[in-house]
Amino acid sequence: MSQHSINETVLSKQVEDLLVARNLRGMKTVQPALSSGYYLRAARTLYKCKGHVLIGTGFPVVDTFETDGPLGAIALYDALEKLGATPVIVCGPPVSQALMERYRVHEIRVGEHQERTLEAFKALYNYNPDAVLSIERPGQAEDGGYYNMRGESISARTACFDTFVNNAKCPTIGIGDGGNEIGMGNITEAIKGLDITPAATRVDELLIADVSNWGAYGLITFFSLWSGRDLLGEIDPLAIIEYLSKLGSVDGVTRINQLTEDGLPLEEGDSVIAGLRALIGYTD
Repeated sequence: MSQHSINETVLSKQVEDLLVARNLRGMKTVQPALSSGYYLRAARTLYKCKGHVLIGTGFPVVDTFETDGPLGAIALYDALEKLGATPVIVCGPPVSQALMERYRVHEIRVGEHQERTLEAFKALYNYNPDAVLSIERPGQAEDGGYYNMRGESISARTACFDTFVNNAKCPTIGIGDGGNEIGMGNITEAIKGLDITPAATRVDELLIADVSNWGAYGLITFFSLWSGRDLLGEIDPLAIIEYLSKLGSVDGVTRINQLTEDGLPLEEGDSVIAGLRALIGYTD
């Protein structure tokens, strides 16, 4: 298959369908609420970025952070850097402290405080980002609080990235897999049937996947196509998750420090990458 003969609109639909095929937490069910082409549109926005891209991630689980989110954020960070952008991961402790040695990190304060909007304004002014992206980042519910998939309040342990998304003067993108993440406010009606306390924060472009990390792979599919470089094949999920595990990450579902994402073995993510690579002609 010639990469030049690929219809990008069709490819986006194939990517979108592949990423929710397992329907682990109802994303396939809510997919019709989104206008098809969302991966293509978001990838176009990011591919053009040559300045800062702020990537918010980190979902608190007990006293640490989960593997879903940071793994995809790192894969996206690496790909964007190869394309000439300057990505910065925005998160609160403990994930910020964990990632600081290896990545550009902008640390934000955990818990409820009065400086949330000021914190965002200062950072947005300093970085003047080309795009603001959230991947598996808790979104504020209607009541302003943060809730995990079990409906438990995690407000005391969550740093607020919603103010970044709400006040950005550049395109905003949200990636989520369950309904309680930043961006899910775009499909409020569709997620009413899910057994979660839904997030109300909206973004310009919402991307959904069975596992949020996989949403990053969906974007990198287009980067690979346009750059003529197999950026998907350059992702090493095992190396990233081993790195995160050493820093104390846990699986968000099992709450155990193990090399899994959302209760799934890493091979599931590998098969997703293989499927995406096949869509653009990489079959080795």
